[in-house]
Amino acid sequence: MERTQVAIVGGGLIGPALALALKSASIEAVVLDAKPVETRAADDFDGRAYAIALGSQRLLATLGIWDTVAGEAQPITDIHVSEGTAPDPLLHFDPKELDEGRFGWILEDRFLRRALLDALSEADIADFAPVSVEGMARDTYGAALTLSDGKVLNADLVVAADGRRSGLGRMAGISQVGWRYEQTGLVNAIAHERPHNGLAHQSFFPGGPFAVLPLTGNRSSLVWSERRAAAERLSALPDGAFTEEIAHRIGGRLGQIELIGKRWAYPLDLSLATAYAADRLALVGDAAHGVHPIAGQGMNMGLRDIAALAEVLTDASRLGEDIGKLTVLSRYQQWRRFDATSMALGMDALNQLFSNRSRVLSTVRQAGLRAVDALGTARRGFMREAIGVSGEVPRLLRGQTL
Repeated sequence: MERTQVAIVGGGLIGPALALALKSASIEAVVLDAKPVETRAADDFDGRAYAIALGSQRLLATLGIWDTVAGEAQPITDIHVSEGTAPDPLLHFDPKELDEGRFGWILEDRFLRRALLDALSEADIADFAPVSVEGMARDTYGAALTLSDGKVLNADLVVAADGRRSGLGRMAGISQVGWRYEQTGLVNAIAHERPHNGLAHQSFFPGGPFAVLPLTGNRSSLVWSERRAAAERLSALPDGAFTEEIAHRIGGRLGQIELIGKRWAYPLDLSLATAYAADRLALVGDAAHGVHPIAGQGMNMGLRDIAALAEVLTDASRLGEDIGKLTVLSRYQQWRRFDATSMALGMDALNQLFSNRSRVLSTVRQAGLRAVDALGTARRGFMREAIGVSGEVPRLLRGQTL
């Protein structure tokens, strides 16, 4: 028998970050994952990267992670939004309009993942892997996880950070609502002749959004969506022809380009948990809300979850409450569910509006983007929401300790 206060199932990015946040508040947590630590810590370049919003950066800095990865993070200095290959943006987000003076950074998955795993080790937080959860029992006194290695782990609270269509959520009777998009996500990286100057550029094509995200050096990460049939055709192309397709979409502004790293393709869908909490169980990250990558907010939404959950658990623990009770966890659900659902459905609406060939909708969306660009108040409101500094902001996202 093993026992801990919080058992976090999912050792990707969100799970370890939560464990570190809880550790900073003297709440014991362990992490479990089906993949070996060595696999998760691999440092080979694969092109995957995340937009780290300002609020998320503050959380990582407070947990002692940011100093480790700051040298690998590329600041976002501007954001342009355009339609197709048009050279001039319809919408320009300028960080100088914000009191904070910045948007965020683009950071490769390999650097953030390794930094979090190293921090777990340095903090002496147990990382059980490879192991999976085969059963979960919950009662008044706690939760018991039956593991694939035959052991039983008891905890006051189980946190599901196990991704979309969470297995733990299903065990607790929490269903998911959502739908599949008729799109496939394509991810890869390029090296280019001309500097990007920190510009993040999102173009909208009939098949879906096409984002060029600046990495350190003359490199960029591409995150784009295409209709399934088109994505299958693109995925089957040799590197040379695939690069030509990318060059057509970029329109020459980065000069000569070449592929670097791997090429990824994955189906896109929307999944929303009908509840974020039950007795002895809380859902975070993709287990609670799997969203379209159109605005690059998936990682940031997950970090907002753990900031809110860690704060709720810390405050409850200091008051002597049972942190696994639904009366406590409902505070987390109330804090995050409406905001995350609104964000997810907003991204869904944007994708539906922009991913089509309708000339009428093209006229409407161009007019809408120009209107937002002309209205400073609306534009700044969008920016503050995206960087995670609007609404009721958890302490970690404000750069404060728990």
